[in-house]
Amino acid sequence: MAPSKSSLDRLPKQLSGHWEAERERFEAALRAEEAVPPEAVTVAISLDGVMVPMKEGARAQKREDAKEQGKHTCGPAGYQEVGCATLSFYDAVGERLSSVRMARMPEKHKATLKDTLSEEVAMVFGQRPDLTLVKLADGAKDNWSYLGAVLPKGIELIDFYHACEHLKVAFDAAYGENNSQCKAQFEKYRHLLRDEEEGVEKVIRALGHLRDTHPRKKKLATELAYFRCYRHRMRYAQAQAQNLPIGSGVVEAACKTLATARMKRSGMRWRQAGGQAILTLRALHQSVRFERAWKLLSRTYKRTVEIPENVVLFPKRTVH
Repeated sequence: MAPSKSSLDRLPKQLSGHWEAERERFEAALRAEEAVPPEAVTVAISLDGVMVPMKEGARAQKREDAKEQGKHTCGPAGYQEVGCATLSFYDAVGERLSSVRMARMPEKHKATLKDTLSEEVAMVFGQRPDLTLVKLADGAKDNWSYLGAVLPKGIELIDFYHACEHLKVAFDAAYGENNSQCKAQFEKYRHLLRDEEEGVEKVIRALGHLRDTHPRKKKLATELAYFRCYRHRMRYAQAQAQNLPIGSGVVEAACKTLATARMKRSGMRWRQAGGQAILTLRALHQSVRFERAWKLLSRTYKRTVEIPENVVLFPKRTVH
């Protein structure tokens, strides 16, 4: 017989409850058993998030608050952000060797996720202080207030593909979406941004000219401000010359496989405990930690039973 649906619903929650009670000790034990790949020369850290539907999303209250503030009430008011993080090792030619994936249910400023990531980074540099640290994320301020100020110093890069999205928005505003000139200019400056040492400065000059030419198009001013703000994190040619990663595809994939593919199916809504149970088990599996984690977790279900010394055995009875 296959396990019942109710059993499959209860089991992850029960396991997660035991894991969460001992989470810090279990995670420390897993890290202690691991070694940094000897061929690794770079470690890349990424943070991101994905919105998931919540049963406790306070949809009605959010819509009422939006109305009071004069804002539009459309959009995913019942959704909250699941935080995802990855730590990946790369060799001297830029090939990814392995990754650790982490995910936590919605929490203010991703506090638990950031603490866990900090412990992972500390373990890595405790073993290999010679590694080059690369920090990759989109432009969310909360991500960089942690990556820049809390973690050790390293090379900071805005994910190249997020930067390209902003570049596309700017050219769409100037020339019109799907316009042939828009496509040509986007391709030209996308390659300049990625491949030339002063590529971001050329992008800024081009957007500045377009902003002056089309002063009524507010999106141009917004995107120009974006590139000016993050120009120091868009030195992609220098990073590529050192065979460093310039895209946060690993954490984007983690968001998709850990959360989106499992938690955003038709009709699904999640509570904190049930969602975290799914995220924990999937993250352990994708980080190739599940077997070792199961050994730790299964011990919480075991008890030592001692037979008292004064036990008197019943004599065997013969049945006729």
